[in-house]
Formats: sequence, structure tokens, C-alpha cells
Amino acid sequence: MAVAAIKDYIATPRDRVENFHGKQLVYVSWDRHLLFAAPFLLCLPPETPFAELVKGPLSMLVQPDPDAAAIDWTAVEWLKSNQPWTPDFDASLAANGIGHKDQIRFRTPGLNSLAPAA
Repeated sequence: MAVAAIKDYIATPRDRVENFHGKQLVYVSWDRHLLFAAPFLLCLPPETPFAELVKGPLSMLVQPDPDAAAIDWTAVEWLKSNQPWTPDFDASLAANGIGHKDQIRFRTPGLNSLAPAA
């Protein structure tokens, strides 16, 4: 549906990377785990090693899921821009090509206890 404005719409987005004091927003979602209704939103420095993202905030955020303790992070299937992707755990988010407001997803085959079968 088209919008008809009575005057020019002028706005400055507030979620630009310049407004995050050297950090960036990163969305992370766990496919087929309906306990989490939306992707996690993390505010991290681009220099954060990918391994630190996984061992720190991501591991803590997924803990409420009954499958969380069984995750083998070395066997996780990752997606970036909806394409299969293999992160370098020793490299930073920036070196892994993860920029401001990017979303990464992960799948844990065999650990889908809260989602219906595909």
C-alpha cells in the first residue's frame, strides 16, 4: 500500500554504525528453535573474535533451550546472507565479513526439540 505524505519526510536513521561508539549491531538466530521468537541482537566491537561471540554472549543467550547443553559448536551449520558459510573462529567479526546489522544463523542438526519436523 502506497503512503501519501502531506509534506516531505525527512529523517536521520538512528541505527547507523556511527552512533554505536566503535561497535556494531549483529543479529544471530538459531534455526528451528521456537523458544526464541526473534534473532538475538548483539552490540559488539568488529574486532571481537568469532570464538568469543560463540563462547560468550551466544552460549549464554541460548542456555534456556533444552538443547543448548548438547550443542557441538564444531558441528554447527552456519549461514550468512542465507548462504552456507564457514566462519573462522580465530578471526574477528570484521575479518569474517560480518558488518553492521548483518544477520548470521546457525543450525544444529539433530537438535530440534522445540520445532516441528520439516
